Amino acid sequence: MRKKAVFVIAEQVFRDEEYLVPKNLLEKAGIKVETASTTMKEAVGKLGARVQPDLLLSQINVEKYDALIFVGGGGAEQYFDDPTAHSLANSFLKAGKVLAAICIAPVILARAGLLKGKQATVYIDGAEELKRAGSIYTGNPVQTDGWIVTANGPEAAEGFGNEVVRLLTRSINQQKNKPPLTRG
Repeated sequence: MRKKAVFVIAEQVFRDEEYLVPKNLLEKAGIKVETASTTMKEAVGKLGARVQPDLLLSQINVEKYDALIFVGGGGAEQYFDDPTAHSLANSFLKAGKVLAAICIAPVILARAGLLKGKQATVYIDGAEELKRAGSIYTGNPVQTDGWIVTANGPEAAEGFGNEVVRLLTRSINQQKNKPPLTRG
């Protein structure tokens, strides 16, 4: 069965390459990608990318996707304290599915209480926030702990996308819901 991932982007000022680069890598790997936001209006990236969301954040059904990916950029702040975003992140993790966030978006996971005791990275501006939430901040470009993948910014977009693909396409011989090894 074909894997599916859903990207969550801000209505405005999401980071273009943090969305486009991983999305293209997932699609090249045969993973179906959909995009969600808090509006069905066209979302505009910091560098001008225009994206028409496929669904609303509130319409994401955990059972239909294998990964939830939060895209960074200044606009991602709209999800820092969003109860729907927090609930979805918790649900994906509890279901043993991939949960990923890049740039400043790992703050969403931190505020949802999902990074306590976990190795994670974030854009440098969010490092203290992750530490306050009990995360083991590594500062690595890309960090994986179990089913959680975090990355620190646009330069890490390719590594981030490749890591999400790795988790989604890992050997079928591995036991379902058994977390993969931590990678940094």
